[in-house]
Formats: sequence, C-alpha cells, structure tokens
Amino acid sequence: MSEAGSVRRRRSRVEVEKLVAEYEASGLTRDGFCQQRGLSVAALDKYRRRVQKWARLGAGPMLPVEVVWSTAQNPNSDTGRGGVLVVELRSGRRIEVRRGFDAGTLERLLTILDRT
Repeated sequence: MSEAGSVRRRRSRVEVEKLVAEYEASGLTRDGFCQQRGLSVAALDKYRRRVQKWARLGAGPMLPVEVVWSTAQNPNSDTGRGGVLVVELRSGRRIEVRRGFDAGTLERLLTILDRT
C-alpha cells in the first residue's frame, strides 16, 4: 500500500471491456468519466487501446456454443455426422456448410459478417 492508502490492482479483460463500454456509452469527457470512477485518464486511454487491439485481432469474448442434433439424425449413429455444420448467429443469420466446403470462402464471409 502506498501512503495515500490505495492499492493498484490489475483489471481483468472483462472488467476492462466493461469499463470502456461504460465510458463510450456515458457521453462524458474522458476527464469527467475518470473523475467519477477514480481512474486516471492515462489508464482509460490504455484500456481503450487494448480493447481496440482485441477487436482488430478478433479476440473478442468467447461465446457459448450448443451442439444440437437435427431430428433427422440419430446421435448414436454415424450417418450424417460431419456432413453439415450450421451456425446460427444472435442476429438470426444462419450459415450452413456441407462436407468439402471452401474454408477460404467461409472465412471471408465471416469477416464480412463481423463488420456488420
């Protein structure tokens, strides 16, 4: 502890992302937001750069995935396994690929969808 009685601690990635999102939604100036939170402007700027870097790298938070067998498939049989992959996005968009799909095309499609 320093003489001022404060302890510096490392914020988790989730905390950093939440703090940056709160700042961006607040409508406050950097100075005003930092005064309210007891945070230095330099720290906020550092966190904003980190979040931007994570977004560029596609290193966003992990999302839960649910594996569901279609009613036409029996999970105990090998028929149909590996034949179809379906991804449903929160937006309602649905991507379906079959065995032998072109991975490069799928990657480009996902990159475009991530921008919207």
